[in-house]
Amino acid sequence: MTPGPVSVVLSGIGGMGAVYLQALLEKQDEGSLRIEGVVDPVPERSPHFGRLKERGVPIYSDLEGFYRRHEAEFAVISSPIQFHALQTCLALERGSRVLCEKPVAATVQEVQRMIEARDRAGRWVAVGYQWSFSKAVQDLKADIRQGRFGAAQRLRCIYLWPRDFAYYGRNDWAGKRRDAAGAWVLDSPANNAMAHDLHNMFYILGRDIDASAVPVDVEAELYRAYDIQNFDTAAARIRLESGAEILFLVSHVSHEDSGPVFRYEFERGTVSGRGRNADVQARFADGGESNYGSPDIAPMKKLGDCLAAVRSGAAPVCGLEAAMSQTLALDGLQDAMPEIAEFPARLVRTEPTPSGGRLWVEGLDEVLFRCYEAGRLPSELGAPWIRKAGRIDLRDYRQFPSISA
Repeated sequence: MTPGPVSVVLSGIGGMGAVYLQALLEKQDEGSLRIEGVVDPVPERSPHFGRLKERGVPIYSDLEGFYRRHEAEFAVISSPIQFHALQTCLALERGSRVLCEKPVAATVQEVQRMIEARDRAGRWVAVGYQWSFSKAVQDLKADIRQGRFGAAQRLRCIYLWPRDFAYYGRNDWAGKRRDAAGAWVLDSPANNAMAHDLHNMFYILGRDIDASAVPVDVEAELYRAYDIQNFDTAAARIRLESGAEILFLVSHVSHEDSGPVFRYEFERGTVSGRGRNADVQARFADGGESNYGSPDIAPMKKLGDCLAAVRSGAAPVCGLEAAMSQTLALDGLQDAMPEIAEFPARLVRTEPTPSGGRLWVEGLDEVLFRCYEAGRLPSELGAPWIRKAGRIDLRDYRQFPSISA
């Protein structure tokens, strides 16, 4: 047990880091923790920079600099994707338990290094998939594990979330495969905004609380309209060890904002949800129904649970192994189709927005919803912009890329 306030360091105070910082400042006011320092190379961009200066919170440009002068029982890593593994391993080496924001890392080999560092340190690492910490998902997972639904058969999810030019211009790694230093980022809808939705399909099928089902192969079609390195639209079919199949359809260049919409089919029931903040609902073959509530009710529950775990010593519910299935699937997507297909220019439309405009692809919404209903990939339905899916076996996948990049 850890008596008194928990000492905390936060790496990354912009973007999602600003959300964490707001929650940490509130908890510090309540007396449950003490912010030992924050880390960010450009801290003045944070909306909370003034509050940090007023409170005299030490600010460092790198995590190594913080640990040279301080200790922290708990580290929150909310830096860009390419720094997750490096900073998590450093925090573990310096004696901290860690909450790393999703995705856990860009590549499977980085996750493996994190696992090894965790085991050497003898301290836990949690990954910030907030749905996994929610009562709704935990209750659903418990019913699945206890056999109430029977075996999983088909799970599908579609999420169309338009993003604008400002989204891709907000930092120097958005939409990138690699950053300027050559580190893998693999930023995309499947590895950032909609990573939660992909991870959740693996997580609810895990045999243990801190486990996920493991993908064994993936077919992927990757497309883009924006002038970026990586894809802004993906369609993937993923098969699991159990034989169950996942269909995942996401885009940042749809016309409408739709989703997440999901349907998880089991032997004895179906789980579904439609829209942000929607309840997760189940219908059983015998006519019964269950409403698990919304997994979005308390997105910062993950932080509270991790702070409680620092005090108790118990490991949180979503750790490195549970999060690794998403990374494995994501790396498989990228490897299955290393050359991203371009949407035909004749179908790409420009639309003004308050922040400077966005792109959308004519007919894309309709095609992806047809795929969702039919359980097919765009190439199997004959879309006008198709590129036949690539496929890769993941059963012995240990390194991204699996071929020279």
